Amino acid sequence: MVNVAGLVQGIVLVSFPAASTIFTSPGDYGLSSGQYGAMFLPQVLTAIAGALTGARLAARIGTKRVYLLGLTLSLVSMGLLLVSAPVKSHEAVAHPLLLVATGFLGAGFGLTVPVLNTFASAFHPGAVDSAVLTLNALLGLGTVLAPVFVAVFVGLGFWWGLPAVSAALLVVLLLVSLQLPLRVDGTAGAAGAGAGAVQRPRLPSRFWLYAGLILLYGICETMNGNWSQLEMTKRLGASTSQASLALAAFWSMVTLGRVGFAALERWLSPPRVYRLLPLVLIASFLLTGSLGRHQAVAGIGVFALAGLGCSAMLPLTISFGELDMTTASAAVAGGVIAFYQAGYGIAAFTVGPLQSAGLNLSQIFAWTTVVAALMLVLAFIVSSRAARPEASPRAPAAGADHHDRDRLTPPGGGQTVPIMEKHKAGGRKGDSGRPAG
Repeated sequence: MVNVAGLVQGIVLVSFPAASTIFTSPGDYGLSSGQYGAMFLPQVLTAIAGALTGARLAARIGTKRVYLLGLTLSLVSMGLLLVSAPVKSHEAVAHPLLLVATGFLGAGFGLTVPVLNTFASAFHPGAVDSAVLTLNALLGLGTVLAPVFVAVFVGLGFWWGLPAVSAALLVVLLLVSLQLPLRVDGTAGAAGAGAGAVQRPRLPSRFWLYAGLILLYGICETMNGNWSQLEMTKRLGASTSQASLALAAFWSMVTLGRVGFAALERWLSPPRVYRLLPLVLIASFLLTGSLGRHQAVAGIGVFALAGLGCSAMLPLTISFGELDMTTASAAVAGGVIAFYQAGYGIAAFTVGPLQSAGLNLSQIFAWTTVVAALMLVLAFIVSSRAARPEASPRAPAAGADHHDRDRLTPPGGGQTVPIMEKHKAGGRKGDSGRPAG
């Protein structure tokens, strides 16, 4: 059920960017680029608030209830998006509805995704890395399906089929989840008691390295995820179907990259992948800025390349942060997601004003190369910490016996390796990393 929830959350998360051509089309909502970008500001603010307060809320009402609350808020968001469709030609009504809808979506995302990662780890204690990988891969699959669904429903004549399907999936998910215990050791789980619930320790100062990097990453991902379709249709002469295909290609490569780099971990260590991916992003932004009109097919390929560059950055940042800051690992995922959403907001909101100031989308994509270059610098610093053989192992699960506490589970959830042997291995590839997921 946790993996199904990740898939549904991925579809819901990309529902608004996937419909960008609908929102900006004069025959539909008719929003300007500035209005379209501003639409995501409430999402960013509420997602940050949800990610930062989710652990404390779980301590008071229980992890399961936080999860159910997140799903409910996402359902409200899809309902508001559906309500906006009949009044899309009335900007004074439709635009405020969209703003409220993205606000609910952000809150649902900020509460649900960290809890899903907690569930994935807790329910598979012998294979934490593969469980988190599977969850993130399915969440990524959901982001791929959203633009595909939009293209299908646009072809059928009712684009709003996507939020309708999303709402139906959320209702089913809520009804099934209500019947499940969804208890996590050391938390109140479904019981809702606050005494033993999730703690939120103070993050150490080095967390800001990870925060700065993931904020830059959020800008890079959102430039592709939110603005690729408008770049395709307005400058590269693409059809709506081609634009949807470009977005689907981007999210497909995000998902395939996570799975692929995890499979190649024996030959390509996570720290090395972490340094390589910003270089791929730099290349993709330079190529996007250099494309000319009527190069829609090339644009699809370039956005696929950008997806590869984005693929493992977010999950590896969380993994490296948890390994580097074991005493605050419960707060790392929420903090990273909060700053990721801050980067999302910068890219979603500022592109419109930059266009009003005279820059076109191609120039903005080209200038984002500077952001990716700064991310590359921080990636070297962060990955050098993660590659240290003396990095602290993840704390043993509650209830582990003495023998288990003297052993460390390697990436991929395979056979345990004595901690002493781990230190003797020194710089062996992949020792301190986790799969890209």
